[in-house]
Amino acid sequence: MTGSSRSTVDLPPRQRKILFRSWHRGMREMDLILGQFADAHIESLTEVELDQYEELMEALDRDLLKWVTGEADVPEEYNTPIFHKILASRNAMKF
Repeated sequence: MTGSSRSTVDLPPRQRKILFRSWHRGMREMDLILGQFADAHIESLTEVELDQYEELMEALDRDLLKWVTGEADVPEEYNTPIFHKILASRNAMKF
């Protein structure tokens, strides 16, 4: 998989940017986790969830990967409903 499989034509600029950033993290593992999540859910996320998602994407990939895999505890500021949606989505992913 080399990136997003969904078109961005119908997305507002904010969602297009988030989708692009989800697939271009720097660490391939996080590209796959966040990219697939964004492909599946970007259109249905609320403004609050988009805010939380953008904040979460500011974290370092190595930290995000540890939180998603359970190697490290998630800091309180990132332990949000959107993070739990990402976890649920990741658990359903097939790599």
